[in-house]
Amino acid sequence: MLKRRLSLIAALALSCLLVPVAQAADTVRLATTTSTYNSGLLDYLLPKFEADHPYQIQVIPVGTGKALRLGRDGDVDLVLTHAPAAEKAFVDAGYGVEPHGVMYNDFVIVGPTDDPAGIAGGDDATQAFATLAEDDALFVSRGDDSGTDKKEKILWEQAGVTPDFDGFRAAGQGMGEVLRMASELQGYTLTDRGTWLAMQDKLDLEIMVEGDTQLFNPYQVILVNPERYDDLNTEGARALAEWLISDEGQSLIDGFRLNGKVLFHASAGEDVDPESVANQE
Repeated sequence: MLKRRLSLIAALALSCLLVPVAQAADTVRLATTTSTYNSGLLDYLLPKFEADHPYQIQVIPVGTGKALRLGRDGDVDLVLTHAPAAEKAFVDAGYGVEPHGVMYNDFVIVGPTDDPAGIAGGDDATQAFATLAEDDALFVSRGDDSGTDKKEKILWEQAGVTPDFDGFRAAGQGMGEVLRMASELQGYTLTDRGTWLAMQDKLDLEIMVEGDTQLFNPYQVILVNPERYDDLNTEGARALAEWLISDEGQSLIDGFRLNGKVLFHASAGEDVDPESVANQE
């Protein structure tokens, strides 16, 4: 009798331990760009989502190229990225479904205060890149297949430049680290405005070129196709995606500020004209 009673007590104790685990929020794996992470946007948004939904978001901040590869391999449930051509290829190949525009900002070219290449004040990113190459200026590139890296490659191509000049440095790092390197080396780099605004007070750099429509930077959220993998948390991923494009999510994105500055503009359901974005920051 005593053994049976002890066994019952042990079973009850074990069940009490297991109940919280069974009720714990499901994990949703989100692969996203370093810009949404470094800027503080996700730290601001996700606790508000988690407070009202039975999901916990595991954020994997990587470059857009790697985020899409994680999605392609079924290692995440959804992606939040900023490289339109790569995202279209991802969806067209059947790896992603239900793409939605979420927000946008823009890229800027930053550099040292003394501006040895003389590009400050310009609004033509292609011409600025051509000048940087001609002057053999020190330029720190992401070099990591991120959305920023993809945009940079487009600008070099448009400038008719193969970026192999002596001053070119491919870091293979995220945006925050590249900005720190450019500041320490007193070089130039291309950055999304959100990460720039989040870090500018810690850097010895200034904006050199902005306002070109070529620097438009839209973000999309895309679910990984559940028909390809049977272990995805598609329900949770869809809940997060729909919340991001909901009135609540969009209002929170628009309301996110750092030092009084707007970092991202909500754009769900909008057909944003890049011309209208130039110089609005």
